[in-house]
Amino acid sequence: MYTRILLSTDGSDVARNGIRHGIALAKALKAKVTVIAVTESLPIDYGSGHASGWIPSQQEIDSFDAACKERAGKVLDEARAMAEQAGISVEVLHVPNAHPATAIIETAKSGGCDLIVMGSHGRRGLKKLFLGSQTSEVLADGSLPVLVVH
Repeated sequence: MYTRILLSTDGSDVARNGIRHGIALAKALKAKVTVIAVTESLPIDYGSGHASGWIPSQQEIDSFDAACKERAGKVLDEARAMAEQAGISVEVLHVPNAHPATAIIETAKSGGCDLIVMGSHGRRGLKKLFLGSQTSEVLADGSLPVLVVH
């Protein structure tokens, strides 16, 4: 049925649960797995009017990017360990400075994935009330099946 599954994580508890379910499904189906962590660019507020807005220095941008890379590495290492514990190998991928929903969809398509597994909401989500914005965007794209895990 599914031969290549993309698992998305931001390190949240709900995403971790999605990773667990995705790994179990992949193991049962003998599917290949890619785990993706997407980090966004540093938000910049150009604002309007006199002395409004904030434009970071290159050092601040570099520091932010390094922190994102470190966080993504830890999250992906955790996912890899979960997969290894279940007896499957995974490919891990960090996509920096990207819009999460767009990167998830593009990575799934370019990687030949036939299923995306993701948490119902991420670190910024409103628990139990709504689907997270990134999950909603991936679902709205409609080009691939999506398994949403709470």
